[in-house]
Amino acid sequence: MTHTWRRLGRDERGTQLVEFAVLLPMLLLVFAVIIEGGRLMWSYQAAAAGVRDATRYLSRSVPSNICDTSGSVSEWTGTVAEIVRKRVDGNAIFPSGITIDTVSPSLSCGNAGFRVTNVGVVSVRARLTVTFPMAGLFTFAGQSISNVTTSVTDSSRVFGT
Repeated sequence: MTHTWRRLGRDERGTQLVEFAVLLPMLLLVFAVIIEGGRLMWSYQAAAAGVRDATRYLSRSVPSNICDTSGSVSEWTGTVAEIVRKRVDGNAIFPSGITIDTVSPSLSCGNAGFRVTNVGVVSVRARLTVTFPMAGLFTFAGQSISNVTTSVTDSSRVFGT
């Protein structure tokens, strides 16, 4: 019996299969993290592109003399929010891990380094909540990070209608 155990201990056949079986769960976890991270970055870029599109729309829709008439951009809030939400939810292959909390347009008037003295600059700010789908697998110092709240802002000069 001891002879059989010694022979089995010296035999190296099948060691690659054992090593592969030990490493496979870690490799699958790394692969899943890479896929989920890429998907979240894709969704975040879609949100940033939505804010950029909404800012461009607002800079073209607002009258060019809005600063002279003491106007406001609050009436465009619904339209701007819809542009951002459609960009985030509209063409995703997988469901997005980003939720749009608020979208708010704003207007500032002043010189801002332009040749015209009273120039309007519109800004669109979107508050986002990023949800990590694999958050339960990772804990740092006993804390699990499942949601992160951030914001995306873009500004553009008012060109008007």
